[in-house]
Amino acid sequence: MKTPLLIVTLFLSFSIILLGTGCKKAATASDPPTIATADVILDVTSTTAQSGGTVSSIGSGVITDVGVCYSTTNHLPTTADTKTTAVITNSYSYVSNLTGLTPKTTYYVRAYASNAFGTSYGNAVKFTTSGTLSAVTGAVTTFAGSGADGFADGTGTAAQFNNPIGVAVDAQGNIYISDSFNNRIRKITQAGVVSTIAGNGTAGYVNGVAATAEFYGPQGLAVDAQGNVFVADFGNNVIRKISTAGVVSTVAGDPDGGYLDGAATVAKFSSPAAVAVDKQGNLFVADFNNNMIRKITSAGVVSTVAGVKSGGYSNVTINTATGVNAAFKNPDGIVLDAAGNIFVADLGNNAIREITTAGVVTTIAGGPGQAALIGNPGGLAMDAGGNIFIADENGRVIELTAARVLYDLAGTSGLAGFADGSGVTAQFSTPQGIGVDASGNIYVADFNNNRVRKVLVVNSEVKN
Repeated sequence: MKTPLLIVTLFLSFSIILLGTGCKKAATASDPPTIATADVILDVTSTTAQSGGTVSSIGSGVITDVGVCYSTTNHLPTTADTKTTAVITNSYSYVSNLTGLTPKTTYYVRAYASNAFGTSYGNAVKFTTSGTLSAVTGAVTTFAGSGADGFADGTGTAAQFNNPIGVAVDAQGNIYISDSFNNRIRKITQAGVVSTIAGNGTAGYVNGVAATAEFYGPQGLAVDAQGNVFVADFGNNVIRKISTAGVVSTVAGDPDGGYLDGAATVAKFSSPAAVAVDKQGNLFVADFNNNMIRKITSAGVVSTVAGVKSGGYSNVTINTATGVNAAFKNPDGIVLDAAGNIFVADLGNNAIREITTAGVVTTIAGGPGQAALIGNPGGLAMDAGGNIFIADENGRVIELTAARVLYDLAGTSGLAGFADGSGVTAQFSTPQGIGVDASGNIYVADFNNNRVRKVLVVNSEVKN
């Protein structure tokens, strides 16, 4: 039996990366602090918002004041404009509340930090308040699963799962679940009927007819336009395909694992955690233990898109000719937009990263020192409007809008439990994969609750 190793291996992907809380080293000259503004604005309504910053150096003295300053006219606001004050945390990050804002108005905001030698500012971030929005929350219900760890097909809560991880949704609205500890791939119709499409329940590596095929801790899933399902077979270090005819095959990888580009038959991955497919049939893989994003062409050639094996955190424009590359740390989720840009849940860096089609790597939310924003991002999904939905393994479902506004839809960071409801009244226990259908319904693999949850985004309006 491989189950003990499976449990140990899988939980490595859920570990929390702790940040040092020691003091920032002071400079030797008479320097003010160095600070960056948070990349995203939080919880924008018609009259309120949140912003913050992260201090990367305290300069030559003790920090005396931090906060954000904002203006509707000054594109580079200073403390002479409207400002907030905040309390800095051990990770040298903070969040401030902006109140009394004017509806449908554009604001410019910058983080600031002061010491005895001066005040420094971060970059300016622009946002616009809504006209009538008072809150954005998620209404959570249980879509399938009894909560008991077991295996049973059936309808809704009559079905059983054993630590579900991956989620994908096809064009017809069917939901596919990688039932990790059952070593099976499950399907849920829009009516909530759960069936098994591949895997016999044994942890192993066998291709062939879906009913007798074997997987080893499957994680991320993707579905192409033809209805073929692709599986990041985490424990087997391979990418598998379940055809519409019900035949399981290996797309690329070697069960021995490792790192090697080239033909699919010789290429190697190390614990692939997530997979996405583009319109041309190319696959993109979050190669968890190799700290890389890989590509498998429709012709079966594997290459490295971004990342270095040693891992880390850096944003660059990739240049393979000169060896310049970005760094990730345990990428755990991946999704593509309509233009082919890649978005990555960079678990170890508490960040959402973007890789453009031109090879430019940036952080669009979170990052080292900003763990409170994104937490431990696992699965990613994107709707037709370019809004990204994030399963935060710390217990939340988060929306990052196309306008780069961040909303906590449901759950509470650091609080594990089970409860249906809206916003913070809902509870998850290590939510993993996430998917969204054409109607905007969100589906979450609630790992430790052995359930699939459904989240409906609710936009509350200001009542006169």
